[in-house]
Amino acid sequence: MSADSSPALIIHLTPGSTAPSRDRLVALLADYDLVAIHEDDVSSARTWTAHFGTADARDAAARAIGAVTDPEPLRVEVADVEDEDWARRTQADLPAIRVGRIIVAPPWDLPSPAVAGDALVVEIEPSRGFGTGHHQSTRLCLVLLQSLQLSSRTLTDVGTGSGVLAIVAAKLGAAFVSAIDVDPDAIDNARENIVRNHVEAVVEAHVRDLTEPGLPAADVATANLTGTLLARHASELAAIVKPAGSLIVAGFTIDEKPLVLEALEGSFALTQSAEEEDWWAFVLTRH
Repeated sequence: MSADSSPALIIHLTPGSTAPSRDRLVALLADYDLVAIHEDDVSSARTWTAHFGTADARDAAARAIGAVTDPEPLRVEVADVEDEDWARRTQADLPAIRVGRIIVAPPWDLPSPAVAGDALVVEIEPSRGFGTGHHQSTRLCLVLLQSLQLSSRTLTDVGTGSGVLAIVAAKLGAAFVSAIDVDPDAIDNARENIVRNHVEAVVEAHVRDLTEPGLPAADVATANLTGTLLARHASELAAIVKPAGSLIVAGFTIDEKPLVLEALEGSFALTQSAEEEDWWAFVLTRH
């Protein structure tokens, strides 16, 4: 693989694939350092190009797909996609979206002041980090963030990706936001978006792992990860939320909902939930 290529899987979907089956596939891929998925046709995709952080992660994902029992196995090709700028090219047709008071827009589809009205506009340049607002899990986080009182509170955004949730939190009045991710490319993109949205006085982005010691506890934390990761790191998530503080978790499907609840119920009480097309998100309160 050259320095200018991205490790990827070309996944040919079966003709009868359903939305729940595609969601389960996304959840499976997300456990293997998934960076992004490009669909050949957003309205009716036949082929996905799934990009991964490393070739090892891609190969592990291919083996995991092969191990899934299915009457119509997926056809999967291992590939190295040339050009590091693939994310901007493949996401170039993404439009702005609105979730409650929040409009998330790429630079080429920013709403006029008349269209935006009293909405809070967040400008996100698509790149290798997740978070254009078009995935259900991101939208669910945006819904739940708006349900909390963030004014003068601190927030930690785990797995920040593009930085969209951290930026939204700042625009909703948070006093300080720490955005962390293990992917240096994601943090570079998040920092660019933080400056683009003029919230650099409130939001700081750093390459950090949730398992690293010394992460301070915040009033609120967000973790848009996967069901497996949320369950695996339940104790670390509890450690970064102050007593009586709130944790927003997302990135899991209805099949993973019991796993996430069971892992977190020892330290948190479920106070709110939201669902979209079999994807779920929770607000939990720290004991």
